[in-house]
Amino acid sequence: MLPGHSGNSAISIEELAVRFGDPLNRITALEDITFEVPKGSLITLVGPSGCGKSTLLRAIANLVDADQGKITVFGRTPEQARLARDFAFVFQESTLLPWRTALENVLLPLEVGRRQDNIEKHAEPAELLELVGLSGREGALPHELSGGMQQRVSIARALVCRPRVLLMDEPFGALDEITRDKLNEELLRIWKDTGTTIVFVTHSIPEAAYLGQKCLVLSRHPGRVLEFMDIEFSSPRKPAIRDTLDFVQVTGCLRTLLAEAGRV
Repeated sequence: MLPGHSGNSAISIEELAVRFGDPLNRITALEDITFEVPKGSLITLVGPSGCGKSTLLRAIANLVDADQGKITVFGRTPEQARLARDFAFVFQESTLLPWRTALENVLLPLEVGRRQDNIEKHAEPAELLELVGLSGREGALPHELSGGMQQRVSIARALVCRPRVLLMDEPFGALDEITRDKLNEELLRIWKDTGTTIVFVTHSIPEAAYLGQKCLVLSRHPGRVLEFMDIEFSSPRKPAIRDTLDFVQVTGCLRTLLAEAGRV
């Protein structure tokens, strides 16, 4: 375990800063970011456009280098965690290969990864499609699936190597509200069934409140931690919770924080 990493943390970030550009024209995307994600938790992440939410996910995933500070994923550096396949990434677009069936798309990480890891660690692709509610559609091509179904395939593909952390960057942002609400319920079920730690970026305040055990609120550019708020609804969460006074109070608090985030 690396120094500074809590034994109960899936992700630990200390005084992180990320900057882009040449030395004479540096742009600070993130500054002084410090927080921990407990193992097995589902954390949502909100903030004004351009505050660095996606950059933060990419820094955790070893896709963006930190200029200062430290990130650990289960006690490993982001590079070590990437090589160990500790995390998987789900983007806003499903990014499925159009010539491959749903099952073949889920299989893709096993074909491009290290063979020994594949043998020892991978989940069964057909079982994952069943887990995300697509049993019977294994042979469907992406154009034969709705947008919500395509995102289900994307989630199954991300889970095939049994990641310990799932990083999700607005995966339901392009979907209609009815489909989005249904996938929110599906994601909570998958989270409970797999025990995977999830960090979920969204622009939707109700989505952030409904999914998250905690919600990280970033201030506007450069992104800083404004609040890391506990969301203490009873479990399991059901759609009807959105109509309760408690839910309205939580979303109201998040709106107030986001209004402040835009001024900071």
